[in-house]
Order: sequence, then C-alpha cells, then structure tokens
Amino acid sequence: MKNTYKAGLFAEWIARQYLRLCGFSILESRYVIGQNTGRAEIDIIARRGDLVLFVEVKNRKSREVGLDAVTYTQGQRLRATAEHYLRRIRHTGPARFDIIVVGGWRIHHLKNSI
Repeated sequence: MKNTYKAGLFAEWIARQYLRLCGFSILESRYVIGQNTGRAEIDIIARRGDLVLFVEVKNRKSREVGLDAVTYTQGQRLRATAEHYLRRIRHTGPARFDIIVVGGWRIHHLKNSI
C-alpha cells in the first residue's frame, strides 16, 4: 500500500510539472472538503488566464484503465467539490475538469473528462 501511495504522489508531482509546462499556475494540491463523511479530494487545481482547471490524477498503465478508474459516483463527488471551490473563490469564468493519467513517464491529458 505504501508503494502505491508513493507512486500516486509521484504521479501528482509529474502532473503538476506538466501543467506548469503548459502555462498553468498551480493553485491547490490535494484540495479536500468533508473531512469525515462525504469526503472528496481534488488532486490539482490550476489556472491559466481565466480558466480554472480541476484535475484528477491516475497512476495507471494505460489511458483506458485510468479513465475506468474514475467511477460515476467519484465524478459526482469531484464535481460537487469543484463547485464548492468556485463558490469559495467567487469565480464566474470558465472551468474544466480533466483527468491526467501517468504511466511511468508517459502522460495522457484527457480534457473535459468528468
């Protein structure tokens, strides 16, 4: 379990570096609401211009397996968390939810995925 956890943290680090290279500023990492019940966590929140980007990072061998790892229920929880964040910062501009699948050093950026 520890190795899986560390691999996930490393995948998130790679995703943050990738987003910076794409011109995004990282606003939050591991943004959590609902500490005990109804807990939800967004791995990365970034911004480029007016666009606020919410990112779920998956450390998987392939794009397809990474996409399959985000369930409908998880997607609903993530959307609600993103809406909470947007209300908190009073953002009225564009926002998007992407999935970044990291497999080794390969990055798959799936836009508008959730």
